Parts: sequence; C-alpha cells; structure tokens
Amino acid sequence: MQNNLNHKAHKEGTKHTEDLKNMTENEIAHKIIGLAIEVHKALGPGLLESAYKECLFYKIKQAGYFVEKEKAMPLVFEGVKLDCGYRIDLLVENKLVIELKAVDALNDIHLAQTLTYLKLGNFKLALLINFNVSLLKNGIKRIIN
Repeated sequence: MQNNLNHKAHKEGTKHTEDLKNMTENEIAHKIIGLAIEVHKALGPGLLESAYKECLFYKIKQAGYFVEKEKAMPLVFEGVKLDCGYRIDLLVENKLVIELKAVDALNDIHLAQTLTYLKLGNFKLALLINFNVSLLKNGIKRIIN
C-alpha cells in the first residue's frame, strides 16, 4: 500500500514538473508577478535588492519552479565565451529572466541591462521589477526580446 502511495506521489510530482516545463513564458511570468506581489506586501519598500531577491527566490522555489539565482551569463565574442561578470538575478524554468531593483525609479540603463541578458541568453521574456515602490504593479516592466 505504502509503495503505491509513493509511486502515485512520484507520478504526480513528475506530472507537476512536466506541466511547469510546458508553461509559456507568459504563464510563468503571471505566476511570478503574483509571488513578487506577495513578497512586496510582506516586506514593503525600502529594503536592499538582495533581501527581495532571497525572498522571491524562496517563494519561487516553494511554488515548485526550477529557479537559478545569480546565473552567470557569458558573452560570446568571435566564437569565444568570455566571463564578463554578467549575472541574471533569477532565471525561472530556463525561460524567464527576472531582474530585480530597489531604486527610486527605473531608468534606461536598467532596461538596457535586462535586454542584454535576454539577447545573450536568447531568452524571449524578462520581468524588470523595482521593489522600491508603494504599489508593486507600478514597479514591474515586461521586456520582450
């Protein structure tokens, strides 16, 4: 009996993983925005970017997504991979780039940085999220490659 329960749980876990892999970037982004709003409601504005990153990383992982933090993004120049220190804050399901900020206002350099990550990794969608706002929906930008 216990073996059947373990097999069923494993099967459901595998199905859950397959469902996540089949999600589009937009579907993942929608879920991540919800999780970011939860983090923002709990913490509010005014903390360091690193605090929001750790909390959002935790929430994304807790929700069952594959997420990488500080993902190295090499630059390929003339066929050679160069480590230039580029790091994606969070990469979800190897599809969605999340760049986090805690600044007074997002500006063009933040957009350019996020677009660079999209291009270097050949990703389609990124969320640029500024947690230093009173209402988080006003601090979220979708960036499409």
